[in-house]
Amino acid sequence: MSKLTAAQLTEVSGQANSIRREIIKMITEAKSGHPGGSLSIADIMALLYSVEMNASPEKAKDLDRDRFVLSKGHAAPALYATLAIHGYFDKSELAGLRKVNRLLQGHPDMKHIPGVDMTTGSLGQGISAACGMALSGKIDKKDYRVFAILGDGELEEGQVWEAAMFAAQYKLDNLTAFVDFNGLQIDGEITKVMSPLPIPDKWKAFGWHVLLVDGHDLEALHEAIENARNTKGMPTMIVMKTIKGKGVREMENVAGWHGKAPTQEEAKLFLSELGEQQ
Repeated sequence: MSKLTAAQLTEVSGQANSIRREIIKMITEAKSGHPGGSLSIADIMALLYSVEMNASPEKAKDLDRDRFVLSKGHAAPALYATLAIHGYFDKSELAGLRKVNRLLQGHPDMKHIPGVDMTTGSLGQGISAACGMALSGKIDKKDYRVFAILGDGELEEGQVWEAAMFAAQYKLDNLTAFVDFNGLQIDGEITKVMSPLPIPDKWKAFGWHVLLVDGHDLEALHEAIENARNTKGMPTMIVMKTIKGKGVREMENVAGWHGKAPTQEEAKLFLSELGEQQ
């Protein structure tokens, strides 16, 4: 099993920090958005697009490329920042988040945004689409892999568990999904809203290969993805223990930052904390 090189670790950790800065900037400019759950997936987004996925702007329409589905579509700023950093569209577009007649709206749109493989936003539906992509790859005897990220609050949707049964039934070992397990959703703690716990045990019961990792440990994430590649006959769920609002102390583990934009003054402080040169 290969390990990340020192150069890769430096590159990916730096990119994750860049993604976090862009998330703060674009949501502040838009005066609306979802910073908490976007910040918590910055590490896995940087790792997937820099190291793990066979995907690039040049391959955006290549039938053999890997696919990515952001099932928790409200975390679109994390995806947009990642795509811009990797050259799918100009970074200047980020400043147009949620603005009328601009490219980047509140949820990913596959019809208009380069690099978006599936339109998402209605929670629970993205993982179903990812299952369809993976089954298609199996039927066509393609080697591409499908990756999807779900929110832990999203697991309250019944459609997620229909998809879970489907993926196990059809032995979709080309599908690797992640749960952003930060313990919070817009209404507060997931255990107080509609508890999906125990998350790893439930996915195991539905026939998935399950791994529990620190969602901010790049080496642990890489090892888990390598493990998923080598697992045959069943899909893999990587349950990532994360911190909502990761990287900005005032936002960390605070449900109130699920869907609230920083003020300009707050953004300056947050960006400074993230290493932005003022």
